[in-house]
Amino acid sequence: MTIAPDFKIAAAPISWGVCEVPGWGRVLDAPVVLGQMAELGVRATELGPPGYLPRDPARLRELLESHELRLIGGFLAVALHSGPAAAVAAAEESAALFAACGAEVLVLAAATGLDGYDERPALTAAEWRTLLDTAAKIRDTAAAHGLRTVLHPHVGTHVETEAEVEGFIADSDLPLCLDTGHLLLGGTDPVELARRHPDRIGHLHLKDVRADLADRVRAGELAYTDAVGQGLFVPLGDGDVDIEAMVRSVHAAGYTGWYVLEQDTALGPDGDEVPMRDTARSLVHLDNIVSRLAAA
Repeated sequence: MTIAPDFKIAAAPISWGVCEVPGWGRVLDAPVVLGQMAELGVRATELGPPGYLPRDPARLRELLESHELRLIGGFLAVALHSGPAAAVAAAEESAALFAACGAEVLVLAAATGLDGYDERPALTAAEWRTLLDTAAKIRDTAAAHGLRTVLHPHVGTHVETEAEVEGFIADSDLPLCLDTGHLLLGGTDPVELARRHPDRIGHLHLKDVRADLADRVRAGELAYTDAVGQGLFVPLGDGDVDIEAMVRSVHAAGYTGWYVLEQDTALGPDGDEVPMRDTARSLVHLDNIVSRLAAA
């Protein structure tokens, strides 16, 4: 991998099919996933779902160091609109682990409390206010451990649609994790969002999406989980997100954070070679974008 050193590139276990959703798909062993990341030249990763990698800091550091990987943070989907004490406690536990392993960022999602991301009950105004207040408490909890908190708009959570994303930006001071795929699925143009709110870009998940399947998910014709199984997410450059425009936009805005390569993949009984193959294609595409930026 020849990407310029000022572009910080990381991976995530979800690209290898490792997901917190029950019954999502076959899960590869952690040494296999981390070994393939290292073989691709990736030197940093997000944690993945709770329990996939060790929760003991010493064991986690040892495992990551054996693959020459550093931890940058991780995804935490908790119900922010109800039971705030439980959400803050979960964030405290994750933040302590992240900090002990030298991580930087807690990637927070406003979970519904249901399993998976296929259903999404509506919130009342009071629940929205609780969501905002709980997110702020988690921000402060993470900050006490030296971590930044970003809010991740995500399909099947309570910050999904363009109206909800803009509402969160208006009502909260938390920066966002701009996930190019989930924003598009929720009806937000990720490039335009980055241009409108360059000061709110706190973290970046790069993924590409097939617009035909995204349209069906948005219209309620196809469940998100089924769409993932049908190839909703594709390597960077193979889908309908303008990844180059996104990278150029955030770079021009002064973004110096991580570019996390992330495809929400579900593995069946076969296809062990798919995650590494697709991540390699994404790395090549991103390398070409960065090379053009450097030559401009």
